[in-house]
Amino acid sequence: MSPEAALPTFRIEPGTSIAQAQPLAAPSVTAASPALQAVTDLTQVKAAGISPQATLAQAEQAMIHLGVRMLFVVSRWPDIDGLVTTTDLQGDRTLRLVHERGVQHGELTVADVMADLASLDAVDFDALRSAKVGNLVATLKRHGRNHLLVVQSATVATPRRVRGIVSRAQVERQLGTPIELTEIAESFAEIERALV
Repeated sequence: MSPEAALPTFRIEPGTSIAQAQPLAAPSVTAASPALQAVTDLTQVKAAGISPQATLAQAEQAMIHLGVRMLFVVSRWPDIDGLVTTTDLQGDRTLRLVHERGVQHGELTVADVMADLASLDAVDFDALRSAKVGNLVATLKRHGRNHLLVVQSATVATPRRVRGIVSRAQVERQLGTPIELTEIAESFAEIERALV
């Protein structure tokens, strides 16, 4: 067929349906599987982000629409300010802010409840090359976190960057078993917030 030739067309018959996307299921893993099998690689999956000025309702809608439980908070793409999770949207801290400020839940923004960059736990991408899924589970448990960021060191071609995400929910699905966490305060500020 000539590159300039039009393709033949036809009329669509009644009863024709729309193809349904079948998201790739995360492969099953064991504790002995390579850790990288349980990491969402942001060079392969687009990062989901939101502005710090967005309302909590907007963040919740974005999470529902994208099918995620965590969004990167970004003032100027691609620089990261922090993270906001489903727990942040409805958690104790959010309720405390509503009470302390005397505002409605809808008046709070992502910036009010997000975890800022300095409070985030990360693991080195290169360290994951020799790690196992069991090491990821132990790290999630040790820090009492639902998410860990995977940071890749700068190279000649790329700056230091968040390369991936370890999600407790994803690892649980892949392992087929729950991961029991105990939330751990890692600073005096976190301890103070928990006591108030």
